Amino acid sequence: MFQNVAVIGATGAVGRIMRQLLEERNFPAKKFRFIASPRSAGTKLTFKNQEYTVEALTRECFAGSDLVIASTPDDVAADYLPAAVESGAKVIDESGYWRMKEGVALVIPEVNPQDALNAKGIIASPNCSTTQMVMALKPLHDAAKVKRVIVSTYQATSGAGVQGTADLIDGTKAYLSGKDYKYTTFKHPIAFNCIPQIGSEKEDGYTSEELKMVYETRKMLGDESIQVNATCVRIPVANCHSETITVETERPISPSEARELFESFPGLKVVDDLKNGKYPIPSECDGSDLVFIGRIRKDISHPNGLSFWCVSDNLRKGAATNAVQIAELLAKNL
Repeated sequence: MFQNVAVIGATGAVGRIMRQLLEERNFPAKKFRFIASPRSAGTKLTFKNQEYTVEALTRECFAGSDLVIASTPDDVAADYLPAAVESGAKVIDESGYWRMKEGVALVIPEVNPQDALNAKGIIASPNCSTTQMVMALKPLHDAAKVKRVIVSTYQATSGAGVQGTADLIDGTKAYLSGKDYKYTTFKHPIAFNCIPQIGSEKEDGYTSEELKMVYETRKMLGDESIQVNATCVRIPVANCHSETITVETERPISPSEARELFESFPGLKVVDDLKNGKYPIPSECDGSDLVFIGRIRKDISHPNGLSFWCVSDNLRKGAATNAVQIAELLAKNL
């Protein structure tokens, strides 16, 4: 059992879900602390029927904590989390800053739990869109070695933070009433629109979000030979990311075999009945910790190809749930 757990970014969108999960899942710890930016410090919150005062994030605030779970912007994670490691705490980080750093474990507990158990410093939780894809790829890779992946994402506005969803709601209201609206998160209107850019421009015309899906996938599956081509698109959906995924494997995997592989893998749920209109959709996956898969079919353009549809709650398994699951894995192996 951990003695003192500190949740950093406790008042943010992901931090609130972390608190909820730690309470619902009765995470084993003697003491909890909740830490946020100076702007939120001093506010009150309730956890396990007890009132807590939110503490301000400083480099000294980690003293006495043996587990730190953090959800902060990248620059904050870069500046503050080394102090948490130096204080002797196990550190689980939700930001994108540490994921691809050498010596940092990048972990999905169902996929590569040993990397978390062997970690010496920060344990990073992957990008939300990568998480659900790698969850789906893992059983296929174990069975027939994934060679190539082509993925297009349809990402919810909650992935851009609370203000991203506010832009969707308020922008939609303004559009329907014929009024102007000043978007604060997106470069283009998101209401009744889609934006084929998530993240900053990187090499060869790809964005930072797309390259995360390339490099994080290889790191977690432990195979630098896997080829990934991603296109990431923001759509006017409040929560849950969706993806179309086409996979080329070393040997053919039939839809029926793929279905069995998906159904037997922890954390995946198959919803696949095209005839009756049953497949994962964001409104029905919202609030779940599972990764949902449907539209499983042979890729008719390649003998070793398989295509499917994948939906997951990006704030839960894509962020908060995965971090809490890493914490639970560590707790079981103390």
